[in-house]
Amino acid sequence: MPSPSLLFIALLCLLSLPLQAKPLLRVLTWPGYADADIVAAFAERHDADVEVTFVGNDDELRLKLSRDGGSHYDVVAANTSEISYFVQQQLLQPLRLENLSQRVRQIRQFRQLSDIPGLMHSGQAYAIPYVYGEMGLIYNRKMMSRPPTSINSLWDPQWQGQVLAYDGSSHNFSLARQALAQPPFAIPREDMPAAVAKLIELRRNVLSFYSLPEESVSLFTQNSIALMYANYGRQQLKLLQDAGADVGYVIPQEGAFAWLDCWAITNNTPNRDLAEHWINYSLEPQVSGALTERQGLENTLGTLQTANAPLRLIWLEPVEKGEQRAKLWQSILAGERPESLVQP
Repeated sequence: MPSPSLLFIALLCLLSLPLQAKPLLRVLTWPGYADADIVAAFAERHDADVEVTFVGNDDELRLKLSRDGGSHYDVVAANTSEISYFVQQQLLQPLRLENLSQRVRQIRQFRQLSDIPGLMHSGQAYAIPYVYGEMGLIYNRKMMSRPPTSINSLWDPQWQGQVLAYDGSSHNFSLARQALAQPPFAIPREDMPAAVAKLIELRRNVLSFYSLPEESVSLFTQNSIALMYANYGRQQLKLLQDAGADVGYVIPQEGAFAWLDCWAITNNTPNRDLAEHWINYSLEPQVSGALTERQGLENTLGTLQTANAPLRLIWLEPVEKGEQRAKLWQSILAGERPESLVQP
């Protein structure tokens, strides 16, 4: 039989052992995607700690996730184009779709992962859609008796000086190609002059180009604006309605460019199961619904349709030369002549 002194020493050793730590889920995401109350409910349910890191743009997202091979995070929210990049950099791992049971709640368009560019690689799924926004047209009901039907309405001389558009090089070149009925994301060198000329026409027709949603609302309400290209989609619609503007919102017949943010799991996570629980949790109605109610963004559980027909969404894809688009766009804004912008 052990002596009392040995038993006392053994008891001290047991008491000195640290308590078992809770599992830690490290989330890299955008503001509004992981609010404190949403995170707290998840943590309580799974008896886990959750550490959330927010980013403000794709450059910051790349920098943080690329650091040390993504070992600082377990689950990340990124758009489809960035998902492709992260897969190429071997920062993400294929998903076990059989463990993501809440996917059944998503509408069909978001369950068909192979139809969404950037999510499937070598036959395996790397991301699950979570939230999206399309770039439609907002029109002034007091100035336009009927809703616009085409993206070419932005170029209509009838509304010269009464149009607002987005100050973004990549999106605007894609927009010009869409108006020219050409593939938007890859512009052949020989076709670039036509795209440049189309954007110069747009510059001459608009009152101003905005950058932020709040800026667009200020411009719209303080000027006589008939039509606006809504780069932030329904988020801008909600802001304008909250400001008392009598506006409508339409998806043009050519379709609307749309970004789609998805959840993905990093390649080096030690908490793969917990990361899967997070993705499942985000697809529960109360969580996805809170995202829409609070942020004015569309979740993947809703009804993706207008009153009469399904929406035609064109998911953003990587462009041919982003730096070239940016340089040309700045020259267009400066009012340079078309022939001086593109090398023959």
